[in-house]
Amino acid sequence: MMNQALLAEIGHEYGNTRKLLERVPFEQYNWKPHEKSTSLGKLATHIAAIPQLATSTLTTDELDLTNGAYPPETFTSTAEMVEAFNRHAAKAKEALANTTDEDFAKPYSLIKNGQVLFTLPKAGILRSFAISHIIHHRAQLQVYLRMLGVPVPGFYGPSADDLGL
Repeated sequence: MMNQALLAEIGHEYGNTRKLLERVPFEQYNWKPHEKSTSLGKLATHIAAIPQLATSTLTTDELDLTNGAYPPETFTSTAEMVEAFNRHAAKAKEALANTTDEDFAKPYSLIKNGQVLFTLPKAGILRSFAISHIIHHRAQLQVYLRMLGVPVPGFYGPSADDLGL
């Protein structure tokens, strides 16, 4: 069943994401590597919220961005942000465990201001928005942390920091 394969993949990627979020120096929330970049805190907060997209994809048929799909959460610490990520990830995994192969073929639409931006099968949305999306932003966050001198964890093998290099 497709959900079992995706549960293993999401479990691995969300575990890697948690390891990185745990290293965010919250006292540097407003730090940016460039004036056009988003801040460290906003990027980390966005990453912590991404599992909500998995839950939405698997439990509804559309996401309307007109009024902001997910109001940004505010946190007072890294631990609080990681706790929110853990909650969102658990709900996403629960939704995924209850998803059938037939459900993955159903269409899911992204909508804004009454216009359908696109429609794809739920399996494609899940891979794009719940897995690839989090990996993309996690890579950005790794660069931010490296620039701040924060040791970064390895995801698919040890990092230079893990090896003490």
